[in-house]
Amino acid sequence: MADRLFVGEAWQRAKRLAEIVYCNPFEDARWEMERECLGDEYREREHYVTPRESQKALAPNLDRLLAMAGEILEKARKRLETKPGVGSDSELSVYENLMHFLLFHECITRFDKMIDDSLRGRGRSNQTDFYLEYRDRLRYFVGVDTRVRFTAEKEALYFAFYFQIRRAWLNTFQYLVGSSPAIMSLRARIWQSSFTRDMRRYQRSLYNRMSDIVTLITGASGTGKELVARAVALSRFVPFDLKKGGFAEDFYAAFYPINLSALSPTLIESELFGHRKGAFTGALQEKNGYFEECGEFGTVFLDEIGETSEEIQVKLLRVLQTRQFQRLGDTRLQGFVGKAMAATNRDLPEEIRKGKFREDFYFRLCADRIQTPHLKQALDGTGGELETMVSHIAYKLAGDEDGDGLTNEVCDWIKKKLGSSYAWPGNFRELEQCVRNILIHGKYEAESLDIPRELDSDLKEAASDGMTANQLLSRYAQEVYRTKGSYEETAKALGIDRRTAMLYVLGVE
Repeated sequence: MADRLFVGEAWQRAKRLAEIVYCNPFEDARWEMERECLGDEYREREHYVTPRESQKALAPNLDRLLAMAGEILEKARKRLETKPGVGSDSELSVYENLMHFLLFHECITRFDKMIDDSLRGRGRSNQTDFYLEYRDRLRYFVGVDTRVRFTAEKEALYFAFYFQIRRAWLNTFQYLVGSSPAIMSLRARIWQSSFTRDMRRYQRSLYNRMSDIVTLITGASGTGKELVARAVALSRFVPFDLKKGGFAEDFYAAFYPINLSALSPTLIESELFGHRKGAFTGALQEKNGYFEECGEFGTVFLDEIGETSEEIQVKLLRVLQTRQFQRLGDTRLQGFVGKAMAATNRDLPEEIRKGKFREDFYFRLCADRIQTPHLKQALDGTGGELETMVSHIAYKLAGDEDGDGLTNEVCDWIKKKLGSSYAWPGNFRELEQCVRNILIHGKYEAESLDIPRELDSDLKEAASDGMTANQLLSRYAQEVYRTKGSYEETAKALGIDRRTAMLYVLGVE
């Protein structure tokens, strides 16, 4: 039996640390692994803090984990160097994972600068000047044993994985606010849409195949569906090109959103498929569409997919099935090699039953589904959620100088005037408007979207003319159905099951 690579208790610690590398960072299992690794040294913390506090809050446990990993890894490296052939296959796998854990975090500061420069328009995220430093550091750990030595292509692949993981973490953590169960579940779901539930399998074979899977985002208006789409799209794998010495694409420039409800069918086709000169009135020159422009590492986001006509649905279905399309006015086939995402606030199964949405198109869209929660759901579960979300908005509006003051002012007003039971029918978008109104006018006049104004007369009629409870509830259910557009959403709003909601809407007592 070969000598052990990890001696004594180091083996158990190394295995636990190695598991963290492949763990979804937004699932409870991640926190449990950290706690197991650190024992009494583990420091409890919130799952979410505001971005300006994130590094400080994460540092205590992360610093301890990295110190532990570095110490164990260095001792193992010396054993590999002095005793060739030491260690089993499972130990070498753990050794490699510890190396990735350490090197990834050594690259974080440089990656963050690249990402920030790209987001602020100060540079392109495909340009980097520290790849050789990373490569030399990696070879320090793997060059001591031929069993773990990498090819140049493999070295570049892991560098690209590091960059993708960092982008995914920042997009998912910093730009989705809150720590309630609903928000944590949303973050974990977004991470799966980027890496699947099995990151080992993703690393082995799926990283360059995820564009084949369409992601469908559903949820009410104002719940941040485009934000979710951006988090997934901007977190896609982009390879590192050894010849060019940079990444193959600027991730920030590879997102192509289009609101389908705002355009006519001809303009939708022109924007997505492109057109030849003279293809229609106003087509004065040739134009490449989004499906062509986005390239291999880009993403086309089809917002308000539920508003499209059957004709457009058929054409989009053909693109998703065949990965081919034609420009308007052209007979040549073009290839679509990017990723497609779609979003809607409609209940698509209900739209199918009404004959307004094609069933075959729906099943092409829903291989990967993400449901965004209502703001009321996001506020439930843990204390301080309202303050966290208001603070996120307030700092963007008032800056560091008055962010805290505006946060306190808004939260006090909401608690006194609206209360914790307020439903926030406009979701996150309504909360943003509430903060702006209080900033400017010192108050917010909430619109009652769940109970339309025309229902006020019915309430008065019910009180004076003896309308039965079932008649009143039926009238209310009909108005909610008119607003929500489906029996399922109506049932959620009323807090009853779908069948009962349907009976009330239909007026069946």
